[in-house]
Amino acid sequence: MIQRVTVPGLFPPPAYSHASVVEAGTRIAFLAGSVPLDAEGRLVGEGDPVRQAEQVIANLTEQLRAVGSAPEHVLSTDVYVVSTGTAVLSAVWDVVESSGLSTGPHSSTLLGVSCLGYPGQLVEITATAAVPEGDRP
Repeated sequence: MIQRVTVPGLFPPPAYSHASVVEAGTRIAFLAGSVPLDAEGRLVGEGDPVRQAEQVIANLTEQLRAVGSAPEHVLSTDVYVVSTGTAVLSAVWDVVESSGLSTGPHSSTLLGVSCLGYPGQLVEITATAAVPEGDRP
């Protein structure tokens, strides 16, 4: 069974869900890219990749909560940063590390990219997480 989840407290995505949960022994949630938009769809932290990373983590945490998971249950992430400089990538990674996502630690890929989907967007994170039995929504 596949359950697609759109999180009510986040900006509604145009053509995807915030997360998909597949039941296969252990429930696993596949989360869509978390972006630096507030609930009204406004970009947070224009020009500031660290502030955008903080908003992305906050949104990702809401996505996790909506499917009955949490940052410590994240299995893997892909972290996309609009930058060619490793210093910017490292600054964003510092936000990821301090967020609780690195508990475990989870597997991750950190990528510098040329652009992302929303104007002014500098950071996006996708995640796959376990959904513990007792924490199901």
